[in-house]
Amino acid sequence: MVADHFVDDEAQEFLAEFGVQLALLSQMAEAGNLFAFTRRIGGGQGCFGFIFAHRLSNPKAFSQNMHQRGIDIVDALAESGEHGVKGRLIGHSLQASSDSTLAKKGCAAHGQGEMAAQIVPLPRKQPEASIEPMLAITASGMNQVNQVILDRMQSEIPLIPALAGHLISGGGKRLRPMLTLAGAQLVGYNGTRHYKLAAAVEFIHTATLLHDDVVDGSDLRRGKAAANIIFGNPATVLVGDFLFSRAFELMVEDGSLKVLKILSGASAIIAEGEVDQLTAQRKIETSEERYLQIIRAKTAALFAAASRISAVVAECSEDEERALDEYGRNLGVAFQLVDDALDYDADAAQMGKDRGDDFREGKMTLPVILAYARGDEEERIFWRAAIMGHRSSDEDLAHAVTLIAKHGAVEETRERARHFAARAINALACFPDGKARQAMEQAARFAVARGY
Repeated sequence: MVADHFVDDEAQEFLAEFGVQLALLSQMAEAGNLFAFTRRIGGGQGCFGFIFAHRLSNPKAFSQNMHQRGIDIVDALAESGEHGVKGRLIGHSLQASSDSTLAKKGCAAHGQGEMAAQIVPLPRKQPEASIEPMLAITASGMNQVNQVILDRMQSEIPLIPALAGHLISGGGKRLRPMLTLAGAQLVGYNGTRHYKLAAAVEFIHTATLLHDDVVDGSDLRRGKAAANIIFGNPATVLVGDFLFSRAFELMVEDGSLKVLKILSGASAIIAEGEVDQLTAQRKIETSEERYLQIIRAKTAALFAAASRISAVVAECSEDEERALDEYGRNLGVAFQLVDDALDYDADAAQMGKDRGDDFREGKMTLPVILAYARGDEEERIFWRAAIMGHRSSDEDLAHAVTLIAKHGAVEETRERARHFAARAINALACFPDGKARQAMEQAARFAVARGY
């Protein structure tokens, strides 16, 4: 990883765990240094130096190897301003900022003091962001999954299939079961167990949506009237329970205790996340850390489980299991970040839900957390009243959108999502390149770029 990518505290904390110190080396960096870096960390060795991008003698070779071993190379020109980054080494902490004079500066000395870099952009074309490759590689398998869903949502009680079908046929992305199918292709699994498990994943997700709509009092879901509006809250909750039960039936039929542990554990974490979100509702003091904790539980846990079980049924190594888990978990965080950004950035028709739902429900999502932190006292007075439910009119929503735009909170939320999507993509580095991996990479980019 080139040094000019270390512009955040998270990278510093990661390196500190291995006793790695930042330093500048005099020799030129080659593509092979990428592997030496990971070996050093794996062996727990410290005092490894990092090279600024302008010291790369072969950026093309480095670019070609950028995804090996999960190490990424980021063009700092795009990350930190027009001319690069500048920072000061203090112990293990590198604080970075933009500096338009960097192009005129040379390489700094070892140890503490000023560092600067002229950035050489790494050659690469703009990657595509599309869900279409994922839809294409999973189309046949999703037909099998949909058949399982239709069969298992049936009941002698007519209200159950009627209410479940209202949501299941409502045009959702079905991204979670697709992750199970795509993951199976990625690891070369040729069996059929993953079809029922993918259906179980979708049942768990659908059950949580039914329960969410009751808790939130939602009017719309996927562009249609929410089930609780048509069938009432009691029936919606009970049918959600039915779908949870069907999911566990499918898990038990699979016969793998490991699969059962993964999916049941995810179900429990989702419930904890929803309760955590409920307790954080209308609390203006909710921190970004608390917010991320909530979305990792209520959204990312199922993405991770859906991805990981592919490796389990294929009897892959623990490393491959963890890689797919990491892919799904980071994808889930990115997906939820964008969902929360869209509530202040897209119209209701595009999203399939009421715009401003989060605002009216007093949810402290990242756009609000950022806007509140950066606002003046007058703006904070508005936010405190809004989150408490005292300012919830359409005019108040429009004002909230204006404040969020003023502080760039939607774009910064998307930027955080891009960070997690990049982590998801990097997690796939241990798998061979091919249609499945490319489709999963594009799905991660799509999760960030989408407008719905």
